[in-house]
Amino acid sequence: MVSNFNRRNLGRLLGALIMLVSLVMGLAAYQRITIQPRTDDAEVFANLIGMAPEVSGPITHIYVSDNQWVKKGTLLFEIDSAPFLYAWQSATSQKDTLEGQIRDLKLKIAAEKSAVRSAAAQIDVSHASIQSSTAGIEAATDSVATSKAALVRAEADYTYVNDNLHRLEALLKKQFVTVDQVQMAQTDVRNKEEAVLQARSQLSYSQAQLAAARAKHHETNAQLTQSQARLDESVNNISILDPLIEQRQKMEANINNAAYFLSRCRIYAPFNARVTNLMVSEGEYAHAGQKVFTLIDTRKWWVIANFRESQVNFTRPGTHADVYIMSQPSKRYEGVVESVGYGVAPDSNLISNLSPDLPDVRRTLNWVRLASRFPVRVRVLNHSGEHFRMGESALVVMRGDKAQGKLQ
Repeated sequence: MVSNFNRRNLGRLLGALIMLVSLVMGLAAYQRITIQPRTDDAEVFANLIGMAPEVSGPITHIYVSDNQWVKKGTLLFEIDSAPFLYAWQSATSQKDTLEGQIRDLKLKIAAEKSAVRSAAAQIDVSHASIQSSTAGIEAATDSVATSKAALVRAEADYTYVNDNLHRLEALLKKQFVTVDQVQMAQTDVRNKEEAVLQARSQLSYSQAQLAAARAKHHETNAQLTQSQARLDESVNNISILDPLIEQRQKMEANINNAAYFLSRCRIYAPFNARVTNLMVSEGEYAHAGQKVFTLIDTRKWWVIANFRESQVNFTRPGTHADVYIMSQPSKRYEGVVESVGYGVAPDSNLISNLSPDLPDVRRTLNWVRLASRFPVRVRVLNHSGEHFRMGESALVVMRGDKAQGKLQ
């Protein structure tokens, strides 16, 4: 009896112990699967860019090979730079020619400024001469009028004494007057005749002065017009400098533009990278904006791990993770969660196709409901970049704690 009782108690104790161990193992499995999940549905990836030239032309040299690792600043390939060199030389030559024109014009303007001052002074002198010649014309006109009046008086006096002489000569024959009276009358006639000649000479002189004054006035006006034309020409020469200076800015822009495209004939690596998909040879014509090959950025590597929807609730940005890649399964890499996906494409076998009309609901019966998987982006921290490959399979294990390392 005692032996059977002990065996029953031992069996009960052993059963309780088995249940306890099963419960502990279940909790451990729950924590391992849910709180610290893992997945091998993961791939390694990195940023990549297509190396496309900014200028078009035949490729003269390719300095790298496919799958080669290159450092930042490494010369990758070179495009024929002759057309762009000629464009830069032409733009530089045009600017040099323009600078010569500007220098010559500045020297000419320096002389023209003196010419402007001289022309302005000459204009002032011409204005004064015009005023003087106008006054001279007025004085000459008055002198002509005076001379004409004096001639009229002299002719009147001559006519009077001449008529008086004829009367006296007629009276002398009848001896009504004396010979002395006739001789005196003859003397008066000669004097008056001389006065008429002098008056006519004075009138001619006054008319000549008037003509000279008018000619001087005309000449002064001509000088004023000439001085004004010189002034306008000098001012115009000074004003044409501004358009040339504006052209200088355009020429400098052309030179900078040509120099920029000339520098883009040599293409360098923008960062440490791995060359891939190199399928061109020297002599190939490269088109601007069309990639020649691809560069994989080896500075930063990520792993995209697909976790079940029941597991992502325990994964937050900053969570620590262990990363293993299939090419080195024994080496552990530290990682940290950068982001967790919030959307995946719906399964067309489960969800109706949405259309502008009515939903197309598929008539299916699913006995097993599979959990959806969401991508988790894990940044690899302690890597050299040499052993990672784009698209390589990986294993990710979440640790559930916050990572100590900082993202670089």
